[in-house]
Amino acid sequence: MHGPASHGWLLVALCAATGAYCLLRMRSHVEEQRRAAGGEALMGFGMAAMAVPAAVFTPPSWAWPLYAAVFGAAALQALWSARANAHHLHHLVGASAMVYMAVAMAASPGRHGGHGDFGIPLLTGVLLLYFTGYVLLSGVRLVPVAVVAGGGGGGGGVGWGDRPELARACRLSMGIAMVAMLLAF
Repeated sequence: MHGPASHGWLLVALCAATGAYCLLRMRSHVEEQRRAAGGEALMGFGMAAMAVPAAVFTPPSWAWPLYAAVFGAAALQALWSARANAHHLHHLVGASAMVYMAVAMAASPGRHGGHGDFGIPLLTGVLLLYFTGYVLLSGVRLVPVAVVAGGGGGGGGVGWGDRPELARACRLSMGIAMVAMLLAF
């Protein structure tokens, strides 16, 4: 990632922590939650690796095509899973964004993702709009609602993998990281 090293390290920490939490979510008793958490863990760790400051580590030339292949496979899996659950369309967009960034970095490894002198490419702008909207919507969904009397909000034995508010916070943090990466791209 290009830009100040401190921003890159903050993104690495955020994405790695999110990926680690998603691994915990894979212990859920609900199969759909485990499957979604696996894809989100891959995304978190992939984003963490991609966010390492370029001044610290420059990936070998074979790394970007490997990224594109891994996230291309993740995009195909998300497309297949979207038949049963529309939430996977978001995974499809995220994995496709990673493929886009990997292909652009493979094509112009020494530059800022291929922006050139013409401003932000159209696809980068569309992805920025999508992820900005996603972040805003996810943030609104995290706003607490008044608990109905007797409804209890204590969790009552719910494990870390089955906490929907933590899963939403995980997705929100990855959305924020994606916006930051696209802006630096």
